[in-house]
Amino acid sequence: MSTTSLESPAITNAIVSDLDRSAVFHSWSAQGALKPLAIAGGLGTAVWDHDGREYLDFSSQLVNVTIGYQHPKVVAAIQEQAALLTTIAPAHANATRAEAARLITDRAPDGFNKVFFTNGGADANENAIRMARLYTGRDKVLSRYRSYHGNTGAAIAATGDWRRIPNEYARGHVHTFGPYLYRSEFWAETPGQESERALHHLERVIQLEGSASIAAILLETVPGTAGILTPPPGYLAGVRAICDRYGIILILDEVMAGFGRTGEWFAFDAFDVRPDLITFAKGVNSGYVPAGGVVISDEIARHFDDRVFPGGLTYSGHPLASASIVATLSAMAEEGIVENAAFIGSNHIGPALAALQARHDVIGEVRGSGVFWAIELVADRVTREPLAPAAMGRLKSDLMSRGLLPFIADNRIHVVPPAVITPEETERGIGIIDDALSAFAG
Repeated sequence: MSTTSLESPAITNAIVSDLDRSAVFHSWSAQGALKPLAIAGGLGTAVWDHDGREYLDFSSQLVNVTIGYQHPKVVAAIQEQAALLTTIAPAHANATRAEAARLITDRAPDGFNKVFFTNGGADANENAIRMARLYTGRDKVLSRYRSYHGNTGAAIAATGDWRRIPNEYARGHVHTFGPYLYRSEFWAETPGQESERALHHLERVIQLEGSASIAAILLETVPGTAGILTPPPGYLAGVRAICDRYGIILILDEVMAGFGRTGEWFAFDAFDVRPDLITFAKGVNSGYVPAGGVVISDEIARHFDDRVFPGGLTYSGHPLASASIVATLSAMAEEGIVENAAFIGSNHIGPALAALQARHDVIGEVRGSGVFWAIELVADRVTREPLAPAAMGRLKSDLMSRGLLPFIADNRIHVVPPAVITPEETERGIGIIDDALSAFAG
């Protein structure tokens, strides 16, 4: 048992880290080797630790602090709601919850007028899968190998990466390959070939699995943790056509990509596609309070007018979460934060990363939009061999020592700062990456 406490005269990183490791069981980790960074506070695009060191945040934590830290309008809204009503059961009507739903559906396509609120992205996907199965009377769900959908029962089984394998307890999940031209599974040489061949592969899987058994296709509009894989032209429209052909529900997972991250309110706004169900979390309130949900098309919502929906959560549409959503979406609209994300991506991050790629042989590809980018690092540009985990670990340590908080996934540095980032901050952060890559090459 730890002998340190927060009552010590001077709180330091060492004290907080010791307390954390002695009492907190961390996700996705071997507990004995943990060395968590102790964060004391944040403002805008920066965080600082208890020893006074500041970091420019190029991770947005888990790509969720879209509006930045401590936005005064959101903090005030949470405080005001706490003074009025801290909690209420979801069976009751609540004005703040209703306004949050209205603001979300206002950003959705026509024909989406209801929201089922959840506590985060995983249970949003969980309940979207449930809705699709109940609506169609079918069981199977198709998703991609390069994906992450959350860590609840069906959501983790739908996930494609390694985290699925020790957690495969849910039934009826089938995985396919999606488009990823840089590492094409289809021997494609152009975006058009990649799209066409990925769609052919998807349709053949549907046919061989039995189209009448498939309830839904669940896709991240832009896969995030898997590599920020912007779909090639025609792919999402082609998936929509396949769904229509076989009576399959299309669920677009906008948990990470939605609400400004790609420079659009919804990432699918940049593509010719209308889903049947939309899942969201993260950017809808920048993670200030746990919140997520499913935006439901009118056709599916009507299905439950006379049928009980067998799902619910104690904190569905929690007043504090709802207040944070209302304030976040209002501030984003009033302050042009989505527009800023698009501007920063096209005028600053994109050109700067292209210049980095020209200077550093270790960069195999850069890709993204808005404030949602990936730098893919390779040991060899010809073979495209991914940079090894040990090298990525050294790079991460170097970036942090230079004052940048990075998001590292596999052999990639994800450039995913808050959407309120300025051109000057963008230049500084990418300059740190440039320096770290130069030191790595040296």
